[in-house]
Amino acid sequence: MWIAILTVWGCGADEREAQSITVFCGSANKPAMEEIASLYEKARGIEVKLIFGGSGTLLSQIELSRSGEIYLPGSPDYAIIAERKQQVIPGSARKVAYLVPAIVTPEGNPQKIATLADLARPGVKVGIGNPETVCLGLYGVELLERAGLLDEVLKNVVTFGASCSKTANLAAMSQVDAILGWRVFHYWNPDRMEYVPIASELIPRISYIPIMIPVHTKSRELSEEFIEFVLSDRGKAVYEKLGYLIDEEQAKKFAPAATIGGEYQLPADYFQRIKRRWQGK
Repeated sequence: MWIAILTVWGCGADEREAQSITVFCGSANKPAMEEIASLYEKARGIEVKLIFGGSGTLLSQIELSRSGEIYLPGSPDYAIIAERKQQVIPGSARKVAYLVPAIVTPEGNPQKIATLADLARPGVKVGIGNPETVCLGLYGVELLERAGLLDEVLKNVVTFGASCSKTANLAAMSQVDAILGWRVFHYWNPDRMEYVPIASELIPRISYIPIMIPVHTKSRELSEEFIEFVLSDRGKAVYEKLGYLIDEEQAKKFAPAATIGGEYQLPADYFQRIKRRWQGK
């Protein structure tokens, strides 16, 4: 998806003149980044092209297209992978906001989900992000694995979301009884979704949203300028207004013992377990 609201010429006789920037944006950022892109275009007169999707899918697009001024995944897992693949400038990553895992249900919570273990109850329909390409999916699998519930909950998983926004929509449209999502999803559409906190001792990691510069950027100057705009009081205010946590101390209140960031690898037998799930074993 591209958003192009305003292009203004006459930025000076430097490399910024008549340029645009392309932002590969994990869908965990979608509501905030749509608003920030609009503010930036109006303030700077530079077109912002937003491409949304799962963080892993976007990284593959950056690698294949050899393009992009900004990479904004939904978790540091993909920041680490991007550096490992040499697709982003080392040391360019900055923290934007923090994300806390939660159970998200349709409004009214019709199945009365109260705990992580309730996702394993017979008859409960569960959705999670695809952990192969969506950072949210990685966190969901990690939560369930650490709680000893992965195999039982997988029996109830009826669909895998292709991005954070598509996973959130599963709850908003009542297509499932619950998803493993981010707490912030509720604030995206409070009339259609509510969240159930996960017991703090069951949350091994809190995510943060990193913003960084692909090695293929047309202009590092433009990339850095956009990052500074996102991290300015004006940009942070947008994230905060939409329910994101912009301070680490705020995030830690939900899970004091959780680590911040890092990387999670799917269990070695994950795909065998998925196969058993679809075979009903």
